[in-house]
Amino acid sequence: MTGKKQLRELPAVYEVLDRLSPATARFPRNLVVAETRRVLDECRAELLAGNACDTPVEQRVERALEALAAPSLRPAINATGVVLHTNLGRAPLGAISPPPGYSNLEYDLASGRRGKRDAHTGPLLERLLGAPGIAVNNNAAAVFLAIAELADGGEAIVSRGELIEIGDGFRIPDIMARSGAVIREVGTTNRTRIEDYRAAISERTRLILRVHPSNFRIEGFTARPELAELVALGREFALPVYEDLGSGCLADLRPFGIDEPLVSESLAAGVDLVSFSGDKLLGGPQAGILAGRPDLVARLRENPLFRALRLDKTICYALEQTLRAILLERWEDVPALAMIRRSPAEIRGRCEGCWRKFPRSELRSLPAVR
Repeated sequence: MTGKKQLRELPAVYEVLDRLSPATARFPRNLVVAETRRVLDECRAELLAGNACDTPVEQRVERALEALAAPSLRPAINATGVVLHTNLGRAPLGAISPPPGYSNLEYDLASGRRGKRDAHTGPLLERLLGAPGIAVNNNAAAVFLAIAELADGGEAIVSRGELIEIGDGFRIPDIMARSGAVIREVGTTNRTRIEDYRAAISERTRLILRVHPSNFRIEGFTARPELAELVALGREFALPVYEDLGSGCLADLRPFGIDEPLVSESLAAGVDLVSFSGDKLLGGPQAGILAGRPDLVARLRENPLFRALRLDKTICYALEQTLRAILLERWEDVPALAMIRRSPAEIRGRCEGCWRKFPRSELRSLPAVR
């Protein structure tokens, strides 16, 4: 009975509107009415579930309206010590301000004719990698596009030890299955030999896939063919060798403790196609980049999926600026690379600078980090 009584006591929409703060007058009336009805529905559901609805309805409506007016995506301070933090947007972007209004996204100003948005990033990728490249909206899309184009209706050979899962449950075998290709697993979790790849090749084979496990290491009793062996096998059977590098390291970071393979090294070794992320060790916005043999890149670009997966103009601009900064070695313009390249002495100096800026009383009140 108490629940039914409380339901009857819920105010009508017009009563809530009359009691709202004058500050809500800045919101469109249709939105205010809709939020009032939504909050009333929430209260009814709570009461029917046996829960109390103690906060006045008008207060809940006002909070809901303020929440809608406040930006959800906001700057954050990364105090985790992890430079490429997935939950904080991976690579932090620098001062990138896309041109306001219209732009020459797909217009060739020199010829006065329609152009292609690849023109803004393609030349920079070719200078950096020595091979043509295209960009899509993330590396999962790049993997999907590559396998869909190169192995649809056939088989793609991959080592069992490379059927990895990365963040948020994304799994390489799932994206391969969706692409229309049949996964042909070879070897074991910890040991795969070149003979395993050779034995798996048949008339249905379309692609040899190699996946770099950038977020974990398997050590001990392991075996994996050298990249040169896979390239030679691909040449022998006229099969393209595709390597998903994931992390996308364009600048050599080994002197700074980051032992990740360079994209240019894979291409120099003869890999036909590589893919990698734009927002990891490249230091740019979320994107997936594919580069390699001109004929293969041209096929990917002509695939109808490419249009569905292509970059937005804002991301295109941010990627262009990042690639140009790397080409010109302007490391301070790429925050992730600038932080990775800091020496221990520089990091210590920054920590001490932060320490001096805070009053000791505030520092003592901070919780201990263990």
